[in-house]
Amino acid sequence: MGTRTQPGPRERLLAAAQELSYQQGVNVGVDALLSAANVARRSLYEHFGGKDGLIAEVLRRAAAEDLERYRSAIAAAGDDPRQRLLAVFDMLDQVVSAPDFRGCRYLGADLALADQAHPAHAVTRQYRQALHELLAHEVERLDLPHPAHVTDQLMLLVEGTLATGAARPTSRPARDARELVQHILG
Repeated sequence: MGTRTQPGPRERLLAAAQELSYQQGVNVGVDALLSAANVARRSLYEHFGGKDGLIAEVLRRAAAEDLERYRSAIAAAGDDPRQRLLAVFDMLDQVVSAPDFRGCRYLGADLALADQAHPAHAVTRQYRQALHELLAHEVERLDLPHPAHVTDQLMLLVEGTLATGAARPTSRPARDARELVQHILG
């Protein structure tokens, strides 16, 4: 008879925090996190040094997953950089149209955490920088004038799509953003 290994306290805390911090925001209570993970308070401090460390690690983990989603959408669109950039907004249309979409977890964390020294802010900055670089790579392949400005515009449309998708769930902002991207790219 095989034995089934259950995830350890660290993984259970990460899974619970990733779900609850997205559903309820990063200010979700410690007791709710501990209860959902079925771990003792001591585990939180042993593995993450406290809730701040857990939230930062959850954002780091989510960022890796989200960046992979962007990379996959870009790669699946073929070799044409225009089509690859438009594919980002096709993917975002699916994301913001999902019934469980609650907005951009990185923007939510930045808005909820007033202390600029909170370790989550470093993670959200790194995430945005990595996404910016991913988009910039495709923009540079287009040989457009002012590629840094174009990339900044695309980032604004990505973040605006996610914010609008949360605030007005039936609006389909990614479709409008995609149309704007077509104009920006010429």
